[in-house]
Amino acid sequence: MKLDKLSLDGKKNPIEVLDKIFSAKVNKKLVSGVLYKTNANYKGRHAKTKQQNEVSGATAKIYAQKGTGGARHASRKAPIFVGGGIAHGPKGELSYKKRKLNKSEKKLSIASLVTEKNNNKDLLIFSDFNNEIKKTKEMNLIIKKFDITNSLIVLDKNSKAKIEKSARNIPNVKVTDVNHFSAFDIVKFKKVVFTESSIKELEKRYS
Repeated sequence: MKLDKLSLDGKKNPIEVLDKIFSAKVNKKLVSGVLYKTNANYKGRHAKTKQQNEVSGATAKIYAQKGTGGARHASRKAPIFVGGGIAHGPKGELSYKKRKLNKSEKKLSIASLVTEKNNNKDLLIFSDFNNEIKKTKEMNLIIKKFDITNSLIVLDKNSKAKIEKSARNIPNVKVTDVNHFSAFDIVKFKKVVFTESSIKELEKRYS
C-alpha cells in the first residue's frame, strides 16, 4: 500500500509501505495481553523487608519451653518481637516473576496498533531530517504546524541525532528509535510519527 510522506514545507509524496504492518488485522485481545505484560514488567518491585531467617542475631531459645508460666518462644528473631523478622512482607524484585513477551506477540501487537493509528489518521511519515534543528522553539513550531503536540516520534539514527536535543524538553512528545519503543508507547500518545528511513527499519525488524 501507499502512504503520504510529508516534507517540512508541507509537500506530499507517496511512499510504498508493507501491508502486513500498516494494513494488518487489528487483534485487540492480543494487544490487551501485551499491554498487560508490558505494564506489569515496568513496575518496580524494590520494597523488601527482612524475613526471620535474614535478621541478624542469636538463634538460641530465649528461655525454657516449660515452667516459666509464659508463652512458648524460640529466638528473638520471631516476627512478634521488636527487631525480629517481618511476616509476609514484600520480598524484593527478584522474588517476582517477569512476564514473558514472545517476539511474535510483540510484532503482531505493533502491527495492530500501527494499523489502528493509520486507520484513525493518527499516523504521519516525514522525510528524513537532514538538517539539524538546534532550538526548541524551532522544533515546537514544526510540532504545532503538523498538529503532533501529543506524539511518539520514531526516528532513524541520523534523524534522531538531528532533532533529539531540540525536542526532549517539549511536553507530551517522546523521541525514540525503532529499537526502543513498545506497544505501550504507541497507546500512550495520540499520534505516531515515523521518518522514511525509520519506516524501512521498522519493516525490516517486524516483517
